[in-house]
Amino acid sequence: MRKLFLTSGGLPNETRDAFLKLLGKNPQDTRVAFIPTAKDPEEDQSYVQRSLDQLDELGFVYESTDLKEYSKETLGEKLTQFDVIYVNGGNTFYLLDWIRKSGFDQIIGDLLDQGKIYLGVSAGTIVAGPNIETAGWKNLDRNFLNLTDLTGLNLVPFSVFVHYEPEFQTLIESETTRITYPMIVLTDQQAVLGEGTRYKIVGPGNRWVLNDSAEKYA
Repeated sequence: MRKLFLTSGGLPNETRDAFLKLLGKNPQDTRVAFIPTAKDPEEDQSYVQRSLDQLDELGFVYESTDLKEYSKETLGEKLTQFDVIYVNGGNTFYLLDWIRKSGFDQIIGDLLDQGKIYLGVSAGTIVAGPNIETAGWKNLDRNFLNLTDLTGLNLVPFSVFVHYEPEFQTLIESETTRITYPMIVLTDQQAVLGEGTRYKIVGPGNRWVLNDSAEKYA
């Protein structure tokens, strides 16, 4: 049974317990592959340290694993050593490009079938869905690579809009008229917990789901 934890803001206090329950073992006994690749185009990379601080606070053992440094063969060998595959945030288009170049897209399904947990943050959450187009709405992320194929990893049957604030409501309501798949809107204090084909929105606040029933994610 595949396990995923898709977040907007990492592991804040509001969702930590849900992730630890999904993990089912002590953080001190858990090896985390921390994939920081999406940060490269970003001017402000301070959020990376915040992600690492969260892991430190919980006692996780982690190792930085940059997709740029691996081929499909070497990446597969490397990631089998870990329990959690943590794909951090940054530029979603850049991340998707390296996911393909490194062969990550070809091996992540097998890794999840082996029992690894996919932990996505921001861009790392968006790429898990069927399409990453939400990242580019109103240029929230710059598609400076001019990618035309925005197909995601298809690990889940829905897209996620991250870092929700009330100012984005009109944008979301207008843009979602163009998509056919479900979309979940997350604040930085929320996450989607996935076990097999069952998905649940965790964390405080309203559950906002478009093109589907929010009750399915309760």
